[in-house]
Formats: sequence, structure tokens, C-alpha cells
Amino acid sequence: MFIPAPLLPGDRIAIISPSSPVKSEYIDGAERWIRSKGWQPVRMPHADGPAHGSYAADDEARLQDLLNAWSNPDIKAILCARGGYGAVRLLEKASEKLPDNISKWLIGFSDISAIHALLLHHRIASIHGPMAKHLTEHPDDAPSQMLEDILRGEKKLTISSPHPDSLSQPGHVEGRLVGGNLAVINGLFATPFDPIRNVRPEKAILLIEDISEKIYAVERMLYHLRLTGAFDSIAGMVIGQFTDYTSDRNFTRMEEMISAFLNNHDLRNLPVWMNAPIGHVDTNFPLVLGSRASLKVSSSGASLSMLL
Repeated sequence: MFIPAPLLPGDRIAIISPSSPVKSEYIDGAERWIRSKGWQPVRMPHADGPAHGSYAADDEARLQDLLNAWSNPDIKAILCARGGYGAVRLLEKASEKLPDNISKWLIGFSDISAIHALLLHHRIASIHGPMAKHLTEHPDDAPSQMLEDILRGEKKLTISSPHPDSLSQPGHVEGRLVGGNLAVINGLFATPFDPIRNVRPEKAILLIEDISEKIYAVERMLYHLRLTGAFDSIAGMVIGQFTDYTSDRNFTRMEEMISAFLNNHDLRNLPVWMNAPIGHVDTNFPLVLGSRASLKVSSSGASLSMLL
């Protein structure tokens, strides 16, 4: 697995919008954050449009922004401005044209999980973490500070909670950290961009989170995961935040459904950290996908450590 090099003072960070349109003021805020850390922002030509329907620009324009930023030796990292939808439309052409001899940090989450899966397919680690809106509104919080630490070359990173959700499952495992937004990666299971398949024969620690998904829809995705045989390669799970959903007739909380699913399929011995501070919330801590990771869960605390 290729771990991108640390950024140095004065290095350039490109800002792209590979999915949906983003407000220009959020790109402005991301540029301020980048400058405040001693780096130089580069707003790629289609980062803030013109919008093409529900996409930040047409497919070819968004693809070229990604490839040009990736291939430019003067650009050392890439910040995705927003998720939404559209990144999956770029995967096949991007995979064909992505240079094999380049690695650099790419940052984002939500729909950007598709690009993380692309990079994992090419054995390149990437950062599931805050994007332009977060860096604009919370430039100095703990997730933004941790993002800076990763970019500066911190080799060991840990997120933890002294009070994990009571439905968490205890245990200690090591594996390769993969995953992201469940709806996005669900569509990639059993494809060339399947994040679990792409770390075999290593075991995976699977991260999942999502927004505005019904409880039964998430259960259906978990069944898809099980029916593809993916759980045979999963050593542990980090269940991030599931937000903006409503209770249904079977479960009040998403975590209750996930716990029942694990229990019904003889997965009670799988270490699981429920309600980890990752996802569509302000406390969205960055994680390095593709890194070697250690997951520890007990009644007295939960932690995920990543070694770069």
C-alpha cells in the first residue's frame, strides 16, 4: 500500500468537485484553511461550476480536474469540496488513466467514497475526512486539526471514546481499514472497485456511515454484503454516524437493527464500535483508508489506531 508523502511548507493543494455542486463560499473557506496552514490552494477550473444538472460540471470536466490535479507534480494533495452524487460516473475512465507511479493524499467522504475505492484498487491510501464546508465552519476543531496532522506526516493516529454505544461488540483485532459511505460502497461490492476484495488476503476493518437512508434499506445493504461473502474477510467494523433517518415498525435506532443483524448471522464475536464519531456530523474525524489499523472495543472504551 502506498502511503503519500507528508506535505511541506508552501506545497500546493488542489480543490476539486468530482460530484455535486458546492457553494463558492465553502471553497473560499477551504482556501483560507489551506493558506492558514502554510500551504497554497489551487482551485481547479470546474471546482465551482458551471453546474451540469445535479453535478458540479459535466463528467469529462470533472474527470479532467481529477486527472490533471493528480498528474501535476507541483500539486501534493487533493481536497474534494463536496460529496453528493456523481463520483461513480468517473471510476472506469479514471482507473484507466490514473498514473501508476504517483501517490498523493486525496481527502473527502460521503460520495467521495467511490474515489477512495478507486485509489484502494490502485493500492493508494487516502483520507476519509472533512471537506470544504467543515473546514469553513470549523477550521480549528479536533477533526480539522487531525487532518492537518495526517497531511504533515503523523505516523500513528488514534480516535477513541470512553463511552462507546452499549450495542458495541467487544474485542481487539487488526486489519486493513476500508469502507466509507455505505450506499456508495454497497454499489461497488463484487466489482473491481470492491474495497474488501482489494485488500484480500488481508482481513478488513470495515467503516460504514450514511445519511437519509431508511433502516430497512441499510439492512438490505448488509444482506448484500453478507451474500457476496464479504463477512468472511471482515475482522471488525466501525459503525459511524447514521443521520437523518426515522424509526420504523421494527427498530427505533439504526444501531438496534445492525446489532440484530449481527446477532442473527452468528457475528456476535466480531468486534464492532457503534456510533463512532465519523460521518455527516460536525465531529467527523478523518481516517486513513488503506492503512493498517487496530480496533479495540470494551465496555470501558473504544479506539481505532492507524499506523502509516
